[in-house]
Amino acid sequence: MDASLWIAKTGLDAQQRRMGVISNNLANVNTTGFKRDRAVFEDLLYQNVRQAGGQTGANTQAPSGLMLGTGTRVLANEKIHAQGNMVNTENALDIAVDGPGFFQITQADGTLAYSRDGGFKLSATGQLVTANGDLLQPAIVIPANASSVTVGRDGIVTVELVAGGGQQQIGQITLARFVNASGLQPIGQNLYKQTAASGPPQVLVPGVQGAGFLRQGMLEASNVSVVEEMVNMIETQRAYEVNSKSISAVDGMLRFINQNL
Repeated sequence: MDASLWIAKTGLDAQQRRMGVISNNLANVNTTGFKRDRAVFEDLLYQNVRQAGGQTGANTQAPSGLMLGTGTRVLANEKIHAQGNMVNTENALDIAVDGPGFFQITQADGTLAYSRDGGFKLSATGQLVTANGDLLQPAIVIPANASSVTVGRDGIVTVELVAGGGQQQIGQITLARFVNASGLQPIGQNLYKQTAASGPPQVLVPGVQGAGFLRQGMLEASNVSVVEEMVNMIETQRAYEVNSKSISAVDGMLRFINQNL
């Protein structure tokens, strides 16, 4: 196979993968707490035909070399953990993180996962759970005789009891921070999993040591910009077309050689 055909083929593969990343971003434009992905490209190995600085004579060196590239590939898709817009829901159990940090969620198998989705619900036992029924950690249990729930910016949860029972502090919501949040592994259901790249979590009180504050009655929207993703989509489509035309051009050149030589 001609090297040009293979190089253009790697470009097609890379742009197709980037289009998949863009499509996933657009599909999650209304997903609470979703963080958009960015495709990271890298060039492939080079064929070193002539080394730069090589001896061309007894007292002369080549000022430049001849190194032929072999294409490109998508190395990774990186999560961009920029803050999403705050959406006012006026629901006391909706909590948004304003700044860095993740809610700690206990999954069905007992392992911890992390989420920016603060759309919590009440279980049959009065515990705060996600829409899928996973428990918020540390556990917050709302008493059955509570008339209202208040979540402070620092994560302290208090309730007002019925029949003049007064206020009662029932728990503290904490946030987990990671040195490299982009290293977290998304596992679906608005959850992330700790990896060796993310580092261990730092469990902090909201507003302390760089952790974000909590905002009750709000949810963090997706940080996907539809306009930006549409521009990226057009750019990717054009790049795909150019690589496709490269294959057609090389094919025409090879056909000319076969027919005329």
